[in-house]
Amino acid sequence: MRAPFACDPARSRGRLFPEEESAFRSCFQRDRDRIIHASAFRRLKHKTQVFVEHEGDFFRTRLTHSIEVAQVARTVSNALGLDTDLTEAVALAHDLGHTPFGHTGEDALDALMAPHGGFDHNAQTIRIVTQLEKHYAEFDGLNLTWETLEGIAKHNGPVTGDLPYALAEYDARHPLELHTHASAEAQVAALADDIAYNNHDLHDGLRAQLFTEDEIAALPIVGAAYAEVDRKYPGTDASRRRHEALRRVFGAMVGDVIDTSRAALDAAAPQDAQTVRELGHPVISFSDEMWAAIREIRTFLFTRMYRAPSVMEQRTRVTAAVHDLFPIYLERPDLLPQRWQPEIAAAAGTTELARLVADYIAGMTDRYALQSHARLTGVDVLHDAT
Repeated sequence: MRAPFACDPARSRGRLFPEEESAFRSCFQRDRDRIIHASAFRRLKHKTQVFVEHEGDFFRTRLTHSIEVAQVARTVSNALGLDTDLTEAVALAHDLGHTPFGHTGEDALDALMAPHGGFDHNAQTIRIVTQLEKHYAEFDGLNLTWETLEGIAKHNGPVTGDLPYALAEYDARHPLELHTHASAEAQVAALADDIAYNNHDLHDGLRAQLFTEDEIAALPIVGAAYAEVDRKYPGTDASRRRHEALRRVFGAMVGDVIDTSRAALDAAAPQDAQTVRELGHPVISFSDEMWAAIREIRTFLFTRMYRAPSVMEQRTRVTAAVHDLFPIYLERPDLLPQRWQPEIAAAAGTTELARLVADYIAGMTDRYALQSHARLTGVDVLHDAT
C-alpha cells in the first residue's frame, strides 16, 4: 500500500516535453525502463568502482554496483510504502555520469575542467539524461519525469551555492527546487548506495588480498556477523563463511535503515511527498549507532583499500592517461567521432569546446580510454615503465 508521503505517479509534475503516457506502465516505470535502455547505462559494464576494469572479472563495476543499489533500494522503499519504481529509477541512474577509472578519473577531469566550470559526476548524470542521450525524434535526452530528475540531482541532499554548470543549465530551463531535500524515494536510493558499496568493497578488498578476514572481523557489525556464522555453521569452508558473514552485514544495514526511517516518518507524519521535501532534514537515515559503525568501516576501507599502494599506483597511471587525452582532443577535436562534429563546429569558444571534450572523455569506458590513449600517444600507461 502506498504511504501518503510517497510520490504518486498519477500526480507527477510531468516531463519537460509533454508525452502521452503508456497504458501499461506508470510514468516512473517508464523512466526506469528508459534508463536501462540508455547507452550510458550499458557503458557502466566497463567502468570501475575501485579497480581498473582489466584487473579481474569478479570485481564490481559501475553496472553491477548500480544493480545492487537498485535491489537494496527497492527492498527499503517497499518496506516503507514508497513508490518502488521511482526509487529504482533514481538508483539505476545515480552513477551514469561517472568517468572511466572511478573517482580517480573524475578528480583528473575536474582539475582539467577547472577553467571551464569544473566537472561533477552527479551534474554530468543530469547532462546525460537531459541532453547527451540522443535517440528520440522529438527531444534530446530521456525526457524523464520531474521527480526522477529531482531525485538524481539531489538524492544526497539539497544543492546550494555555486551550481555545477551542467546542473545550472538544466535547472534554469526546468527548476528542480534544488534548495530542498529530495523525495523519500530518492533519499532511499542514496542510502542504498552507501549500503551497497560498503559491503561490496569489503568483499572486493578481500578478493584482492588487500586485507584479511581477521582484520575486518575487528570492525563493528562485521565481527558480530562472523561470530554468528561460526556459531551456526562451525567448520564451513572459507568462501561460504565469508559470504554468510557479509550478507549478514548487508542485512543489518538494511534493517537499520528501515527501522530508523519508519520511526522518523511516524514522528514527522508528512501528509504528502512535498512535505517530505520541505521538512528541512532527511527522513531516511541510519541510526546513530549504525552510522558510527559505518564511519569506522569507511575509515578502514579508505586506508586499506582506496589508498592501498597498489591502488594508488594505478590511480597515478590512469590519471596520467586522462591528463594526456584532454589536451589532445581539445587541440584536435576532429579526432572525435563524426557524430560529434556538428556540435564541435557550433561550439562558441574554448569553454564550450572543452565541455564537449569532457563529455566525450567522461563517456569512455576504462578499456576504451586506455585504448584511445595508447593509440594517440604510443604509451601503455598500465604496463610501460614510469
